[in-house]
Amino acid sequence: MRMSTPLLASERRARLRELLAQDGAIRLESAAELLRVSAMTVRRDLADLEAEGVVRRVRGGAVAPLLPEPFGARATARAGAKAILAKKAIDLVPLDGAAAFDASTTSNALISLVEARDLLIATNSLENAATARRRPGVHSVLIGGELEERTGSFVGPVAVLAATSMSYSAFFTSASGVDAEFGPNEVSLAEAQLKSAFSANAERTVMLADGAKLGRRALARSLAWEAVDLLVTDLDPADPLLDPFRDLVELA
Repeated sequence: MRMSTPLLASERRARLRELLAQDGAIRLESAAELLRVSAMTVRRDLADLEAEGVVRRVRGGAVAPLLPEPFGARATARAGAKAILAKKAIDLVPLDGAAAFDASTTSNALISLVEARDLLIATNSLENAATARRRPGVHSVLIGGELEERTGSFVGPVAVLAATSMSYSAFFTSASGVDAEFGPNEVSLAEAQLKSAFSANAERTVMLADGAKLGRRALARSLAWEAVDLLVTDLDPADPLLDPFRDLVELA
């Protein structure tokens, strides 16, 4: 029986990068099985990738480092999960009044499905405001302020002031990470502050998070769990990954 040729180290690391882009995480044992190498070999590859800044090693594997990224780069990551989130949350979007959406690409996926009667959407993302303008029955307001060059979102004291000048029936937001102890969190302190301002002026805050973000911590907590009314994920609500959150927030 002909044996398959072992992958070169560069080929293994390329496959690991693909796994990271696809799943948002690399699980040690499954990666070793996929690559047909030992777990120790995968550990060495992950150490090399961590030295390059590509991954951050965690127990049982590795995750992508939580760093500010431009809208376009974020839009292509975990697109399937974002589509599931948008479909699960679309009935939560009001038909009229006002709703706030953060600058995330997950919010963009949700906005792209909205059909309303007379809904004002406020957001600190130029891309999300443009998407909202194209939806039937929707008007959009861009929350201006200081442009965060790394992410393309508007933040800072002017943005916070604008966000708090309106009231919203709902605020839809994603997060860089969603940790049971630390709370929803962001790579940018300024982004976290703006999300807190949106939430404080909303009757209801809906957190949209794909499973790859659960258990992850970035720089700044954006919201306390007491401020979040519903956590919507791409997972089945009975998934064990959601167990740490069951006593903290309603799940969908």
